[in-house]
Amino acid sequence: MFSRKTILVLLLLFVVAIFFFYTQNHRIVLSSHTIEVPQMDSTHNGITIVHLSDLHSAEFGEKNERLLQNVEQQEPSFIFMTGDLIDSYTSNNGEGVDLMRELVSIAPTYYVTGNHEWRLGIVEELEETLVEIGVTVLRNEAFTIEHEGFSFQLVGIDDPDSRGTASPEEIVKDLLNEAIPSSATDSFTILLSHRPEVFSIYQDTHADLVFSGHAHGGQVRLPLIGGILAPGQGLFPDYSEGIYEEKNTKMIVSRGLGNSLFPLRLFNRPEVIRIDLQPPS
Repeated sequence: MFSRKTILVLLLLFVVAIFFFYTQNHRIVLSSHTIEVPQMDSTHNGITIVHLSDLHSAEFGEKNERLLQNVEQQEPSFIFMTGDLIDSYTSNNGEGVDLMRELVSIAPTYYVTGNHEWRLGIVEELEETLVEIGVTVLRNEAFTIEHEGFSFQLVGIDDPDSRGTASPEEIVKDLLNEAIPSSATDSFTILLSHRPEVFSIYQDTHADLVFSGHAHGGQVRLPLIGGILAPGQGLFPDYSEGIYEEKNTKMIVSRGLGNSLFPLRLFNRPEVIRIDLQPPS
């Protein structure tokens, strides 16, 4: 039999463990990156982007109140959502659409599909709903955006699950060939694409900056090791979170917000990313 003191200690440890795992999976952290844009005039005030990914129908406060407050505090010029707004393994009660409806009132909001939307077979229906509420859905296309005198090219492609017969690398290459104009331009080009594991393909395009998700930060992160497991990359993924740069292409990988088949995060809190594009110093 355990003594009363031992039982109290065990109960305390149990409560602490519950609190710890709750914070790891429900307390949002803000990550920030500043990127210099050579094409931006020195007099420009800069552009602030909020990057969200992999909501998986999660809620942070009632109607995602805490998440929306976090986004609004950044005063973004644009909001990018890079897929898996909805989860294919759990019930969905409109959390993703409700979030996007509120985001468009904060700033122009752009969205590309993730693999879970394709797995559920709801892409066309979801696209119609998002467009109705004011979201710009990018389906293998590119267009020019002007912000306070600075123009950049925004490209968005579907997740490879949209054409699941070839390898993700081959599919992404085909999608990018469709989306990016064949004539090279000197404009700053931003690419929204759900998967980070095909970074080498992105480097072969004219993309200067890529926004991605999908890896969930490696789900469990350990000191000196990083992420443990990510879809599409397996154990010890090369691209799980943060910023990467190769061949003049930078890629920002979001740890995401929600969980899917594996329900827990560890040392890997849900993430909102703020990116400040600024003229060269």
